[in-house]
Amino acid sequence: MPGSKVGNSLRLKGPTTNRVRRHENDSKVPAGNFTPSALTPAPPPLPSRPPRSLGDFSTASPQEIIKVTADHFSQSEQLKYNQRGAMRDFLGHLGTFPGATWQERWEASGHDQGNPVGDVAGDDKYLRNRLNRGTGYAFAMRLVRPTLLGFRCNRFFHYAPWFCGVANDPWLEEFCSRADQLPMAQARRSRTKFDVCCALTVFGIDLKDLTPEALLHYAIESRNRGLAGERADSGSYAGTLAWPILHDMGQFPASAPRTFRAAVTRGQVSVEESVDRHNLRNREVRDVLVEYIRRRSAGLDYSTLRQLTNLLVKVFWKQIEAINPDQADLRLSEETFTQWKEWLLVLPSGNPRLDVDGPLMAVRALYLDLHTWAVAEPERWTKWVAPCPVRDADLRWFHLRRRRLQERMANRTRDRQPLLPVLSQHVNDTWHRLRSLLEAAQQVENGEEFVADGTTWLRVSTKDQRHNRPPVRAVNRSTGELVHLSRDENTVFWQWAVVETLRLAGLRAEELTELTHLSVRQYQRSSGEVVALLVVSPSKSDRERVIPMSAELFHVIAQIIRRHRDQHGTVPVCTRYDLHEKVWSEELPYLFQTFHGGTQRGMSTTTIWRMIKRSCDALAVTHPQFQGVKFAPHDFRRLFATELVNNGLPIHIGAALLGHLDIRTTRGYVAVFDEDVISQYQQFLARRRAERPKDEYRDPSTEEWSDFQQHFDKRRVELGSCGRPYGTSCAHEHACIRCPMLSVNPKMLPRLDELEQDLVERRKRAVAEDWQGEIEGIDLTLTFLRGKRGQAQRFQRSGTVDLGLPHQRPPLTDG
Repeated sequence: MPGSKVGNSLRLKGPTTNRVRRHENDSKVPAGNFTPSALTPAPPPLPSRPPRSLGDFSTASPQEIIKVTADHFSQSEQLKYNQRGAMRDFLGHLGTFPGATWQERWEASGHDQGNPVGDVAGDDKYLRNRLNRGTGYAFAMRLVRPTLLGFRCNRFFHYAPWFCGVANDPWLEEFCSRADQLPMAQARRSRTKFDVCCALTVFGIDLKDLTPEALLHYAIESRNRGLAGERADSGSYAGTLAWPILHDMGQFPASAPRTFRAAVTRGQVSVEESVDRHNLRNREVRDVLVEYIRRRSAGLDYSTLRQLTNLLVKVFWKQIEAINPDQADLRLSEETFTQWKEWLLVLPSGNPRLDVDGPLMAVRALYLDLHTWAVAEPERWTKWVAPCPVRDADLRWFHLRRRRLQERMANRTRDRQPLLPVLSQHVNDTWHRLRSLLEAAQQVENGEEFVADGTTWLRVSTKDQRHNRPPVRAVNRSTGELVHLSRDENTVFWQWAVVETLRLAGLRAEELTELTHLSVRQYQRSSGEVVALLVVSPSKSDRERVIPMSAELFHVIAQIIRRHRDQHGTVPVCTRYDLHEKVWSEELPYLFQTFHGGTQRGMSTTTIWRMIKRSCDALAVTHPQFQGVKFAPHDFRRLFATELVNNGLPIHIGAALLGHLDIRTTRGYVAVFDEDVISQYQQFLARRRAERPKDEYRDPSTEEWSDFQQHFDKRRVELGSCGRPYGTSCAHEHACIRCPMLSVNPKMLPRLDELEQDLVERRKRAVAEDWQGEIEGIDLTLTFLRGKRGQAQRFQRSGTVDLGLPHQRPPLTDG
């Protein structure tokens, strides 16, 4: 289910040998992180001459230090007086400890162990405040160098300005200038500068000596010790926003990851590491499993390889060793294997295991592969040849269990089919309502009232007006509710975009996240008509496919591109982390991307899950039927397939749109399609293929190609255009209003109003004459008409969008 563990879910039930890799890699899975130059957290070496821009005061008298403090930390006489008092109190406290230098006295004080300096003041709040400020001055002027714990146990509200003011470091000033340009609140920008100043203080270095390994060490130590406010399970670190700034400045080498997230991501691990994490007792069996899995990895992607390792090592052999610790080889006794099969039926949580066949088939493949390999390499594998413990009887009910699985998925699709229109209408209405409210609020200044949808609102200022992109907020004057308009509108927009794209394109979750600006193509026919196309990157089948976009889908994609262009001028290029393959992509203009950690980053499949879940949770408040219902991205794909086939689209065309190599896969997706129709259609295909000579599979003639192009002209009707595929007749006898293939042109909305008025008059006559059948038919037509009108009105709400598609340049001419 959605959450932080979604990215680690297994996509196949049981390993297969015909699964192709989605990303080419070497036969040997590399160890380490996502890149060969993996970073190892480590503090930087201490410089031979510690940076002291104000001078070396390690043995200076308190009077000299107090004078320097007053001269460099403020220009106000009143503040200078307070600073002298703060430093005098701090030095007086350190003077009570032994040592020849101030650093030795600091270390002897025990404050590096996490005891705040202000605690010595007891209940005297005024003295506590002076001691705390004096400690900050001493750190900033490099009088003493604390440990990370000794620094973070004290609270400083203006440490970054203090430190930068006396550091006299142009490189640090450049960093702070760039940090001030971050499009976020002043508090986060200040925190970015504070993290770097804190790291430089603790390490005793200048910014030029700060390495990626050092900042990574600082961030991990801060998180592990809970010194920066991050929980160990929160997924956040100190220094996250500072990392990309330092990388762009050239402070970090080009080989270092550009984002902090990339630096802490483990990435792919070797087969040896995957096996050794389970601590097998028998080293010989461990070596055999490592070699076997490595050989199998040549034909598997990383996700399937990881699943195979989990089944053979964790689920199979680790449990065999628990049942029989003395097991020395793969020759299992009947008693041992029977106990393992009994254990396999129940998950560690106590719930029954639904996928029993996956582990059994993986074990069976292991034994049979060793039999085959022993023939070719007897010196290596003969020792490990043993009778396969998985009998045919163990897999006797395999097909029955697969049918039960298909039945569960079909029931899941049927349960969600009536809910999909409700979910789609909810995300549409929510986004359009908040967008209209945001546009109205942006027309007035802070403190002014405005009216939207009959409700009076007051635009209010943000808590921090120094935000580079101040958020828009408004208060409902009737209820007093404060709404974060810009934030909430952005959230619901992406929820709308995710739900509608999945609903209208039938994409897999990975395919959705991999859509880029380059995926949008256009084909212009000789008649001038432009057909919008969507290029879908290969996912499971490793084959790219091109699908025509309906008007609704094109509208969604256009709105996504418009948002990027309004905010950035173009669709930004960014990287995306593949949760299944554990690799970072190249920088591409991904359509589904967000601002995270100071940089743009492509959305993950986990983010897609969470957006769908939030939409369903919001609906559950007003729609009880959504309570306990969980929509998965693949549910939209199954519903898309069901709607296509039930609306008359041939199933083999549906398979092509979905990217299925086998028509039987598509048939498994169709939950409510008549089995008799499928059977008859398959028989028709078989007869046609048998009767048609192979030499007739040729290139189309000019007449045939012309007929194909004329098909698109014939799809134009009074109200818009028909989306039926080539070679199919109208399945609704030209009753266009009732046809789901009809896409209404917004220019024809007045015509729809005329038709509605005519239908209403006809219904009045039917009621007067008591024509019950006519009334039922008119009501059905009115329902379809109003639905079509609502669809066209949604298109009309937004103007045209420049997609930024490349155009063919005219040929160059001489002169």
